[in-house]
This record gives sequence, structure tokens and C-alpha cells, in this order.
Amino acid sequence: MYVVPDQTGKLAVVTGANSGTGKEATKRLAAAGARVVMAVRTVAKGEAARAEILAEVPDAQLEVRRVDLADLASVREFADGLVADEPHLDLLVNNAGVMHPPTRFATADGFELQFGSNFLGPFALTVRLLPLVLAAPAPRVVTMSSGTANYGRIRWDDPNWEQRYNPFLAYAQSKLADLMISNHLAKLATDRGWNLLSVAAHPGFTRTNLQTAGATLGKSSAREPLINRILTPIIPSQEVAQGTEPLLYAAADPDARHGAYYGPSGRFHLVGPTELAKAPKRSRNEADNARLWSLAESLTGVHLPARVS
Repeated sequence: MYVVPDQTGKLAVVTGANSGTGKEATKRLAAAGARVVMAVRTVAKGEAARAEILAEVPDAQLEVRRVDLADLASVREFADGLVADEPHLDLLVNNAGVMHPPTRFATADGFELQFGSNFLGPFALTVRLLPLVLAAPAPRVVTMSSGTANYGRIRWDDPNWEQRYNPFLAYAQSKLADLMISNHLAKLATDRGWNLLSVAAHPGFTRTNLQTAGATLGKSSAREPLINRILTPIIPSQEVAQGTEPLLYAAADPDARHGAYYGPSGRFHLVGPTELAKAPKRSRNEADNARLWSLAESLTGVHLPARVS
């Protein structure tokens, strides 16, 4: 198991910290000494997860705060509160996400749910927190992508999937967008001389509630979708502890590279120890990355603050 380096004195924000890879990352960062803000949509679930972590790591420094990434007003409120309360932020882990809702749902701001929750919300959160991040001595922004980014496409003419909605392709688009923005943030940091590492990761095929939570939206049953029940026994998969390690490596390892992408090294890059992953070609097109950043600014109304631009 990957051992997280000492994080004593560091402040981290982990989105989606109440379950899956977010909860595991929170526990292991806190066990290494970090003070972690658990950014969750449902405070009660966050408090329950906090209690579970404290049972394993009694000295963990954990605080639960609410943020709904599908609501830009909630993102603004969370960011403003953190800026008011903290002098700097050492680590932002954009982990939360939703996957494969059965029909097209919209966020509070009218965006397709996966594009809004997985990409536009984290984008707005990152940009709003950048002044706090850049005030830290050696900050990092880590973004969780997915192997599905390999077949993702940005639908420039219809990014919110108002036509011919496909939950699987919409998810792949959102995860490609995450990777593209992580890469563009890395370029901005390099071009502007920011002391910031922007790093991305993917968990391979890690067994979490992500496979069922999104797919059961709007349904009374929490039954796992048929395609998942067919593929899970066939495709190599791993437990959450292993699947979180690329994210932890990106977040904490001194050898993690600026602008890099990490994932599992085992069968089909779905399981196993962390390695430097090959980012899809579409995520490495600098012009498209800049175009997507501009699109995200336009859609969210969130722009780089003048004091960091």
C-alpha cells in the first residue's frame, strides 16, 4: 500500500469526501497529518464519514463543509467561506463526481448534470480558490479524471447534451474536460510563474458507489445497472484503498510531476500500483484546452481574479 508522505501543517480540501475515493483520500491524508476540509453535498453524510474516519484515525483533523458542485451559488458560498476563514490552501482535490444518470438531468444552473457537476462546478471552485491556493508555499490542485476520457469528445456545439443525450458519452466528455482543464491550469502556472502543481489522476476500475449512485437517479431502486452487473465480474477491478492511490500520489508525493496524469499500472490500466498514465491526445491540444477554459468561464461567469492573472 502506498504510504502518504508527511502532511503535517497542510490544509487540504477534498470534494466528495463522504464516500469512495474521496473518503479514502481524506482518511489517508489526515492520517499523514493534514487538516482536511471534507467538502460534501449532504452534511449528515459527511459527518457520518467523519465519525467513521475518526474511529480509525482518532487524531484526524477533519471539518465538514457543504458544497453542491451542481449549484454555482453553493460553490461561491463555500469558496467565500474558506477564503474568509483560512490564510492559504495547500491542496485542493477535485474528486467528487456523478456517473451515468439514466436520463438527462440539469443542474441548478441548467447545465447537463455530468458536465455541470464533474467539470463546471470543479472549474468554478478551483478558480475561486486560486488566490487562497497560490498563497500556500507549495500548493497543488489535483483533478480526478477517468479512463473513459480516452473516448471522450467535447461537443463544442452542444456541450450540455440538449440533443441526443447519451449518459455514457456525456460522462466521458466530462472526464476529458477535467483532464483538459488540469493540463491548461498547469500551462497557466508555468507561463505565469505560479508556484503551483496541477496534476490529474484516474482510479482505473475501482469498486465504489459511483457506479450505482448516478445510474439510479430518479429511480426508487438502488439496484446496480445491468451493464455493470454483467461487466463487473469480467473486467479487472480493485478495492477503494488501491484505487485511491493514483489520486494520493498526485496529491502528496514529492516526485509527482507538474502537468502529469497518474493511474493504475496493472491489467488494461484498470488495477494495480500507480504509474505515469498516457493522457489521451485530445487532452494535450493546447488550443482546445484554452478554448475549453474560455467556454467554462463564459458558462459559469467565473474568471481568474485580477490579482492572480
